[in-house]
Amino acid sequence: MTSLSKYLLIIVLSSLTLSLKAQSLLDMLEEENKIELDTIIVAGTFKSTRLINGQTSEICGKNQVNFIVSHRFGDIKMGGYEFWGLDHSLIRLGLEYGLMNKLDIGIGRSNENKLIDGYIKYKILSQSSGAKKMPITLTWYSSMAYTDQTWSDPNRDNLFTSRLFYVHQAIISRKFSNRISLQITPGVVHRNLVENNDDQNDVPYIGFGGRIKLTRRISLNGEYFWVLPGKTAENTVNSLAIGFDIETGGHVFQLHFSNSRGRTEQGIPNNVNDWMDGEFGFGFNIIRNFNLKK
Repeated sequence: MTSLSKYLLIIVLSSLTLSLKAQSLLDMLEEENKIELDTIIVAGTFKSTRLINGQTSEICGKNQVNFIVSHRFGDIKMGGYEFWGLDHSLIRLGLEYGLMNKLDIGIGRSNENKLIDGYIKYKILSQSSGAKKMPITLTWYSSMAYTDQTWSDPNRDNLFTSRLFYVHQAIISRKFSNRISLQITPGVVHRNLVENNDDQNDVPYIGFGGRIKLTRRISLNGEYFWVLPGKTAENTVNSLAIGFDIETGGHVFQLHFSNSRGRTEQGIPNNVNDWMDGEFGFGFNIIRNFNLKK
């Protein structure tokens, strides 16, 4: 075989090898695209990014903004003179923005304790069916809050870090049908400053929540936060809330009754109100969605 023939043979064999590799890569890409096309992402597990007092696994969405007004009134047991708690109110104003389809950031301001909170929320897994099955949705939520409240003892050596709170939680949800969705939320609240040495800086909890869709635009919601056994749990009443979501298109109105005045997870270890003693009140969230992209 001449040198020219050898070179031609090498070129032909190399071309065939590259062609086979390219074809193999194209087949893999086509198969991956087919899997994606044949995969159905479950949407609308909950009507909003908030269930009642806590978060849901839902994400705001890329270029979407949620403006949230959270209102909590006083206890029903205050009676007629205080208009069954309606004369007293606690307010939080919040904004959420979708940086990406799976990533949100948010900020809020509460008049109680002069609390400013900020958070990040990322959807790790999405429930899906079809070629690529995933039984749950998993969303991670982390927040930091700062209280600007006047110190009870201004002469003490008060530190800036003592004003900070942190929350980390995993939100695991599943939409079982068009009507029923449930979620479980293990998490922890960290407080840099506690009232006494026996109290806990880290307070673990597990949240339980769900909704039952009553009509196309109305659902019945429930939410419960169980503080795990510890020193804080001995002086805390678990938060229980029940209410309705009413969707109007651009708005979601959430009307509920709760024994907790907290509008963020930082309040979970601080609740002392008991339903059995009439220490619960009316509240609502108004969530308005805006699309910043035409």
